[in-house]
Amino acid sequence: MAIHETIGAIREEMIQWRHQLHTMPETAFAEYETSAFVAEKLRSFGLDVHCGIAGTGVVATIQRGEGNCPAIGLRSDMDALDITEATGLPYASRNEGKMHACGHDGHMVMLLGAAKYLAENDTFRGTVHFIFQPAEENEGGGGRMVREGLFEKFPVQSVFALHNFPVLPEGTFAICKGPMMAAYDVFNIEITGKGGHAATPQNVKDPILLSAYLVNLLQSIVSRDVNPMHAAVVSVTEIHGGTSYNIIPDVVKLRGTTRHFLPSVQDRVESRMREICSGMSASFDVAVNIVYERRYPALVNTDRETEEAIRAATLVAGSDKVFADITPVMTSEDFAFLLHEKPGAYMGIGGGKPRENGLLHQARYDFNDRILPIGASYWATLAETLLPK
Repeated sequence: MAIHETIGAIREEMIQWRHQLHTMPETAFAEYETSAFVAEKLRSFGLDVHCGIAGTGVVATIQRGEGNCPAIGLRSDMDALDITEATGLPYASRNEGKMHACGHDGHMVMLLGAAKYLAENDTFRGTVHFIFQPAEENEGGGGRMVREGLFEKFPVQSVFALHNFPVLPEGTFAICKGPMMAAYDVFNIEITGKGGHAATPQNVKDPILLSAYLVNLLQSIVSRDVNPMHAAVVSVTEIHGGTSYNIIPDVVKLRGTTRHFLPSVQDRVESRMREICSGMSASFDVAVNIVYERRYPALVNTDRETEEAIRAATLVAGSDKVFADITPVMTSEDFAFLLHEKPGAYMGIGGGKPRENGLLHQARYDFNDRILPIGASYWATLAETLLPK
């Protein structure tokens, strides 16, 4: 590994930062202690620090050179999850029911390590904005940062992110051009019929029977309405209704999510869901109301910036450890909001964790500290190659 010497020298310090952040996980838009920690570190490096965008967001800037020098954005997420930690680590969460189970503590430290290195070494010409973003998990903090003027206040030509992929080999990198992660939408369907005694179903309008048909029909959208060469997922994840063995209820509620890479597929999925709900309402003579929300857009890496990210990763890890054409996945990531505004690329870094405790969003997960200097060196190399002296 081509670890920057001065980054390697602060490895133990970076581990201490990561463990401290791990003890104080905070969820969406409540990252007060976390953002204060990040801002204090950035100020101690001598950076110009701006706090408060999207509530708890932090942006710090290093500028080298005068005139029309190019600018880039490097982004880390900050938020934790509503999970009770079960690692038993000495630095486990001290915030009950909250946990850094997605590695955002490691993401912050890798970017902090790069910021410290770039602040202390005159190795690039241009502007680097270090973007520490709240509320990546479910709440779209990246979109809020954009809406609150992120790129008007901190103009960039391109923007980049780095996320740990824990089960890939330690210190490897993974990326692809084009769509890499899916758009994320949610739906709520309420079926309102006429309840009554389960022994006299002829006197009721049964919302449970309709819900059974509806779940099956929604699956037909992917199999019969979407081009097989395109990807889509429709998943019903909750069904709520009924209170007793012998009562047919008035109301059944369904909730779920849809995923897709192409806007045309997203449009088709939503329109067919609405048509199916309308048709079922008429067929069963009950009210079927659907609320469909478009949450995150698809994450799409632009070609040139992906090549730049691959080049930086190759300089750090070697070409044999950079997987440059991975298969896109149906999980989602709100860095997509930033890529919707600016060209850029989202890179994965392998954590080398076993599956039994290496999967994200589970109570036994812990970030691999050995990759902290590798990720920080990737960030530093990316800035130096994009903004050469």
